[in-house]
Amino acid sequence: MDTTRPTTADEAFDAGVRGVVRPTDVTGGTLRLVRTDDFDSLDPGNTYYAYTWNFLRLVGRTLVTFDTAPGKEGQRLVPDLAESLGVPSEDGRVWTYRLREGLRFEDGTPVTSADIKYAIARSNYGTDVLGAGPTYFRHLLGTDYGGPWREPHVDGPVTAETPDDRTLVLRLREPFAGLDLLATMPSTTPVPRGRDTGADYRLAPVATGPYRVASYTRGRLAVLEPNPHWDPATDPVRRRRAERIEVHLGKDPHEVDRMLLSGEAHIDLAGFGVQPSTQEQILADPGLRAHADNPLTGFTWIYCLSSRIAPFDDVHCRRAVQFATDKAAMQQAYGGPVGGDIATTLLPPTLAGHRPFDRYPVGPDHTGDLEAARAELRAAGMPDGFRTKIAARKDRLKEYRAAEALSAGLARVGIEAEVLDFPSGDYFDSYGGCPEYLRRHGIGIIMFGWGADFPDGYGFLQQIVDGRSIKERGNQNMGELDDPVINALLDEGAACRDPQRRAEIWHRIDRLTMEHAVIVPYLYPRSLLYRHPDARNVYVTGSFGMYDYVALGAR
Repeated sequence: MDTTRPTTADEAFDAGVRGVVRPTDVTGGTLRLVRTDDFDSLDPGNTYYAYTWNFLRLVGRTLVTFDTAPGKEGQRLVPDLAESLGVPSEDGRVWTYRLREGLRFEDGTPVTSADIKYAIARSNYGTDVLGAGPTYFRHLLGTDYGGPWREPHVDGPVTAETPDDRTLVLRLREPFAGLDLLATMPSTTPVPRGRDTGADYRLAPVATGPYRVASYTRGRLAVLEPNPHWDPATDPVRRRRAERIEVHLGKDPHEVDRMLLSGEAHIDLAGFGVQPSTQEQILADPGLRAHADNPLTGFTWIYCLSSRIAPFDDVHCRRAVQFATDKAAMQQAYGGPVGGDIATTLLPPTLAGHRPFDRYPVGPDHTGDLEAARAELRAAGMPDGFRTKIAARKDRLKEYRAAEALSAGLARVGIEAEVLDFPSGDYFDSYGGCPEYLRRHGIGIIMFGWGADFPDGYGFLQQIVDGRSIKERGNQNMGELDDPVINALLDEGAACRDPQRRAEIWHRIDRLTMEHAVIVPYLYPRSLLYRHPDARNVYVTGSFGMYDYVALGAR
C-alpha cells in the first residue's frame, strides 16, 4: 500500500482511503479534534457511538483490538491486553484469554483478569445504572446474576472465571464462533472496582492506554495527556504521537467546518463529514480537495418504525411509509451522491452477506411510489393517511434535514409527520432509545444510522433486529421487532464457523426483516472528511469507516 505523500491534488484526494497521509513516528504537538455535541459517554461500558469507540482506544485497551492499518487491513484482529487471540474449546463454548505481563492502570496498579471480568459484569448486567452499551456478553454468558449494583457482594457472573490474575475463562451457554470480535468492544476495557463511580465513571475513566483523561467539561472540552504508566513494550498497536489531545465539544455544525478549514482543529471527531455547503466549497477548490477523503463508511442510514406505537402496529402503515419515502431528497440532505449511495438493504456493501435487493422500490428516480403507498394505506383502513412524529438529532444537521425531507415526502400521501429535535449526546439513553419515552410522546419514526459493532453480519444485525436485545434504555431495536425465526437464525449464524454459510444467514435475516417493514434503509453513507494539512499519520480504517484516532499525530 502506498504511504508516500501525494504530489498532485488529484492524487491527494482520497489518499487517506488508499494509504497513510503524512506518515510520521515523531512525538509532539497538540492534536485538536472537534465535535458538534458531546460524547455519548467516555465510560467504556456505557457507550454506543462508533466515534467514541474509536476514540476510547487512546485511553483504554481491550482484550483484542483491530490492527492500526488503512482500509481492510484495519479489520484484522490482533491481541491487545491478551497475549494471543482467544483459545476456544473444541465445541466453541469455552474461551480462554491470557493477559500480557506488565499491564498497569494510570496510577501504577496492576491490571488483572478480575478487572476485565468486572468490566464485563458492569456493562452487560448493570443496565440499571449503565444502559447505553451493547449486552452481547450477557446473552452469551447467561446466568441470573443481577449486576454489581443490585448484587454488590457477588463476584460477577459465575460463567466468567478468573483462575489467576492473568487468566480469564468465559463459559458460554451456546457456541459463538466470533468471540474475538466481541473482545474488541470497549466493554472489555478493565475497570478497577474500587474506582468505579457508576454513572459518573464517564467523567474520569481509569486509563490503560497511552493517554489519560486530564480534564473533561461536558459539552465543552476534553483533554488527554500522556499516561505515565502506559508501557509501549506491552502494546503492539498503539504509538503516542501527540503530546496532548484536545476535543472541542458542543460546536455548531458550520462552526466545526470553519475550525477545520482554518486550522483551529485537525479532524472532526464524529467522522460523518462536512456539511453540504462546505462539501461544495472543498470539491470546487483543488487546494482543499487535496486534503479530503470520501470513503464508504460501512454504515447504513436508516429510520425505524415502532411496531408497538399506533398506527405502526399495522404492517400496512409501515409499508405505506416505505413506499412514500423520497430517498432522493433524503440523499440530497447529505449533499447528493458525495454523501452516499441510495440504500435498499440493511446490510451495507462493506459486509459479507450484503446482496442487492429492493423490497419496497421507490421508482427509478428514488422519489417514492405514491400509488403503492396509497394502496397500503387503503389496506390499513386509513386512505386519508395519519399523523405521527419523527425523532432526529438537530446537531447532526444532515440527519435533521433528511428527517425534514422524509416528512415532506410522506405528506404527499396524507401522512403528517412532525419532526422533533433532540441532542445526540444522550439520544439513545434518554429519547430515541427509550421505548417508553417514544410511546408516551407518540413518536413512531426514529432517525439514526447504524454500523456493525464489529465487521460481521452478526455485529450489524443482532442489536437492531433480535427481540431479545430490546432494552428500556439504550435500545437499538427501535422497531421492537421480535420474530422467533430471525432470533433463531441469529443464533445459528453466531455458532457457524463457515464464512459462506454465515453470509447466507445474514442475507436471509436482511430479507426477513424488510418483510416486517420496521426499518427503512435510505442511504449507504459516504463521508467527505477533511484532514487539515497539519494532521499526521492520517488514514481511514476499515474497522470504523473513519480516520483511525489511535494513529493520528499533529505538527
